[in-house]
Amino acid sequence: MTSHPDPLQVRKADHPIEELFLRRWSPRAMSGESLPEAQLLSLFEAARWAPSTYNEQEWRFLYAHRDSKHWATFFNLLLEANQTWCRNAAVLVLVVSHKVFARNGKPNPVHTFDAGAAFENLCLQGAAMDLVVHGMAGFNRGNARRELKVPDDYEVEAMIAIGQAGDPEQLPEELQAREAPSGRKPVGEIICDGPFSF
Repeated sequence: MTSHPDPLQVRKADHPIEELFLRRWSPRAMSGESLPEAQLLSLFEAARWAPSTYNEQEWRFLYAHRDSKHWATFFNLLLEANQTWCRNAAVLVLVVSHKVFARNGKPNPVHTFDAGAAFENLCLQGAAMDLVVHGMAGFNRGNARRELKVPDDYEVEAMIAIGQAGDPEQLPEELQAREAPSGRKPVGEIICDGPFSF
């Protein structure tokens, strides 16, 4: 079995950071093995500790294990291109966020930002556990809201595929070529001292 490339052999930071940030990437090849509930709960526990405005913790995670009664509902939300590789995921997750503050019902302008922070925590925990964690925008949001009964005061944000690492050669040929950790823009291209000057 061919294994995933080691991100630490491919990626180099320009400035000192923890290796975990370099180890986190988004492979697609998964083995089809189940994910023990304890491991899944560790991922959600990491997400739980993300920062949020007024400690709202406005993220919510709906999920289905493969071969569970809810799997088909989650799987059928995915666009066909994502179904081709997600069929070997152990768990599919829908991320939603509360659009209003629980304390006063007023609009929360950063609910999406905070949900993204929770997702990143989940991703980093997955990298520490050598799991595949891959976020996706390629799904039908309207169907997700309807099929999973998401209330109007919650935003449907993204889906996540989670699983044990698998053999990249089992992916469709066009995806095999993309099954490698990607690089990043230099820091100088994403920061500026003072007003916007990119």
